Amino acid sequence: MVDRQLRARGIEDERVLAAMGRVPRELFVPVEFRDRAYADAALPIGADQTISQPYMVARICAELRLRGGERVLDVGTGSGYQAAVLAELAGEVHSLERIPVLAASARANLDEAGYGERVRVHVADGARGLPEQAPFGGIAVAAAAPAPPPELLDQLELGARLVIPVGSRHQQVLEVFLQTPEGAAELALVPCRFVPLVTDG
Repeated sequence: MVDRQLRARGIEDERVLAAMGRVPRELFVPVEFRDRAYADAALPIGADQTISQPYMVARICAELRLRGGERVLDVGTGSGYQAAVLAELAGEVHSLERIPVLAASARANLDEAGYGERVRVHVADGARGLPEQAPFGGIAVAAAAPAPPPELLDQLELGARLVIPVGSRHQQVLEVFLQTPEGAAELALVPCRFVPLVTDG
């Protein structure tokens, strides 16, 4: 996976490549899909949600440009896989999941994979972030929104990045927003396809 799907497609951050190699992806997919855990594809995890394709997880993590000591926010816990990868790259990870049954499953997956003490899973509206733990040294979002939620941009440290799929259900681009003294600077990235970011507000 690391060589064929990631390095060969332009993922050059060695910390990210190493993290992707360490996290046991098979522990974050349903048992019936474990033989496809390392396939170049998203897989269903229940509740109409998916575990993202390995390349997209690696791309999101690489674009955060983490150095190792940051507090990061992971929006859209799903199975917990991206949170586990982030735990290999950052100092503290908070992960938000709005569907309680998925949050409970993710906690169990993270515990089994050895990340239970390094990732805190919260049942919450991801579009609103986690202001009580802000500011964050990076925010990763694994669900698409028409525009970056202002609450998430407000919770970024100066110089930190928000990585989020932006667009409609049928046309999305993975974008990076860098927090600067003048506000968030936008950098367009690659086409992608994620489930929608659902908000209660």
